Amino acid sequence: MDIKSLILNTLSKKEWVRSQDIVRVTGLSRAYVNRFFQELRREGKILLLGKANKARYASATSVNFKKAKSELTHFKRVFKNSNLFEDRVLGEIKAESGIFFGLSENVSKILDYAFTEMMNNAIEHSMSKTVAVDMSKNKGDVGFAVSDGGIGIFKNIMGKYRLENELEAIRELLKGKRTTSPEAHTGEGIFFTSKIADALVIKSSNKKLLFNNLINDIFIRDLKPIRGTKVEFQISLKSKRDLNSVFREYGGEAFEFAKTKVVVDLYKLDKDFISRSQARRIVSGLDQFKSVMLDFKDVSTVGQAFADEVFRVWQARNPIIEIRHQNANDNIKFMINRAKTR
Repeated sequence: MDIKSLILNTLSKKEWVRSQDIVRVTGLSRAYVNRFFQELRREGKILLLGKANKARYASATSVNFKKAKSELTHFKRVFKNSNLFEDRVLGEIKAESGIFFGLSENVSKILDYAFTEMMNNAIEHSMSKTVAVDMSKNKGDVGFAVSDGGIGIFKNIMGKYRLENELEAIRELLKGKRTTSPEAHTGEGIFFTSKIADALVIKSSNKKLLFNNLINDIFIRDLKPIRGTKVEFQISLKSKRDLNSVFREYGGEAFEFAKTKVVVDLYKLDKDFISRSQARRIVSGLDQFKSVMLDFKDVSTVGQAFADEVFRVWQARNPIIEIRHQNANDNIKFMINRAKTR
C-alpha cells in the first residue's frame, strides 16, 4: 500500500487530514503512518498545523494552507516559566493557529499589545513555574486567558506596599501607575489593557476585578479563593478602538526630543515592536557604544513596554550612553517621549 499517495489523494479532496484518519483507513499503527507524514513534510508537499493531539496536515499550497489554518481558532498550552518570552509565545500562536487571520488592523494590534503585556506580567511577576495560555476566536469576539500558579497579583501588591487586604491592593492597582518592580516597569500595562478591552477580568486570591468598557464601569466581586492569577481579555471583532488613540487619550501631551551629533547606525526595525523582551534583546550589548541610533523606518507603532524598556529602564542603567532615533512617526515619538519623561 502506497501510504504517501493515500495521504496526498486524501488531501486532494479535503482541506486537511489527521494521522488518525489514515490509521483508521489502513489499520496500520500511528507510529508507522507518521513516518510517511514526516517524509512528505521533508519533501515540502504537506504542512503541519497544530501540535500533539490537535496536529493536522494540509497540502503545501498557500491557498489550501491558509484555508485550513483559518479553521484553527483555538490555542491552548501550558508553558514552563523558564527563559520564557511573551513575544515568542505570541509567535507560536500566530504560527500554529488562524486566530489572527482576518482581524482588522486595529483589533490585531490591540490583541498583540494586551497579550504581550499580560503574558509579561505572568512571566516576570508571578514567580510561577508555569504559565497557561488559552486564546480563541469566534464569530463575534476574540480573547485570551493567561493563568499562573504564583503569588497572586493582589497579594504581591499587598506585600510591596504593606497593605492590609486585597481591596486595598485593588485600589492601588486602579491608580494605573503602581508596580511591584518600579526599576523595570511603569505599572501601566494593566491600565492600558483595561482601556482597550471590551472586558478585562483579573482573578486572584478571593477577588475578581472586572473592567467592562461596554458600559464603562468597574466591578469587584468576591471569589472562591484561587492560587495565582488569571487574566481574561475579550474584544469584539468589530471594535473601532485604536491603540494609539487610547495611548494619547490617557497619556497627555508629547514633547520634543533633543538632537545629538554622534550616530551609531546599529538597528533598523522593519516591524512593529510591542513587548519588553523584544526591547531587551535589541539593547543587549549596546552598552559598549557611546551613542546608539535606532532606525524606526517602516514601523507604524511601538508599545509602551518596548519604549519604556529602551528609553527609561535601559537608559537609567546606562546614563552616559546617548540613545538617538530616526524615521520615527508621531505615534512612536509620543511613546518614546512618554517613556523618557517618567
